[in-house]
Amino acid sequence: MSVDAQPIDLGVLLALAYGQFVVELREYLAEEGFDDLGRSDGNVFRALDAAPLTTSELAERLRITKQAAGQIVADMQARGYIGKGEPDPADRRARRLTLAPRGEQALAAARRFHQRYERRLRRTYGVARVTELRELLVAIAGPVDHELRGLYI
Repeated sequence: MSVDAQPIDLGVLLALAYGQFVVELREYLAEEGFDDLGRSDGNVFRALDAAPLTTSELAERLRITKQAAGQIVADMQARGYIGKGEPDPADRRARRLTLAPRGEQALAAARRFHQRYERRLRRTYGVARVTELRELLVAIAGPVDHELRGLYI
């Protein structure tokens, strides 16, 4: 079978579809005034939206090192997405981080995009097909623990 006759691997198709989704999301967010967002910012938005976290807790939630989390936090604070935080009652050296108003606005804009994207898919491909796609993706993803689920909602 020639290369042209072979179907594209499913994993590649999933990656291409996700890549296109991200391109459209970034374009939308830029139009909404958030053209300075980094790759991990969305995960941080969702984690801090769920509850105020220390940098160490954020690192654990994102499954990255404390140093990497510290760099991300400093960068997002410099861009106005994360506030300075309040002292942690359990450890006065640590600060409980929260989203700054700009972070809340960016997260709200991203959520609007997600809703619009799915509505567009339903209009284009039909409710039944998108519902089936959603069910299939949920089955493929398998059980998602509560901590990780918060990163993607």
